[in-house]
Amino acid sequence: QVQLVESGGGLVQPGGSLRLSCAASGGIFSIGVMAWYRQAPGKQREFVAAIRSGGRPNYVDSVKGRFTISRDNAKNTVYLQMNSLKPEDTADYYCTAAQGGEIYWGQGTQVTVSS
Repeated sequence: QVQLVESGGGLVQPGGSLRLSCAASGGIFSIGVMAWYRQAPGKQREFVAAIRSGGRPNYVDSVKGRFTISRDNAKNTVYLQMNSLKPEDTADYYCTAAQGGEIYWGQGTQVTVSS
């Protein structure tokens, strides 16, 4: 069983930056795609970005050019660098990992973009 722990959330002003981290532990052998989702207050959870080991990342259109997902397989960690943050980026951000046909979720980290 894979355990995921996110960190790096917080309060930031519009235009600012944050870097989220997600560390995987437990049954981490052959983790496939790792991804970030987010859920804003009163809205459905949405896909943000994903990356496969050695593969090209993909992003939801609303974050392209502002967010960068990366992965350090040696540390079993995936990152989400978020630049030029907007108030509409305010949400709880969740990390996922795919392994053995299962999708594992972290507990989430809160990001608030406000002046």
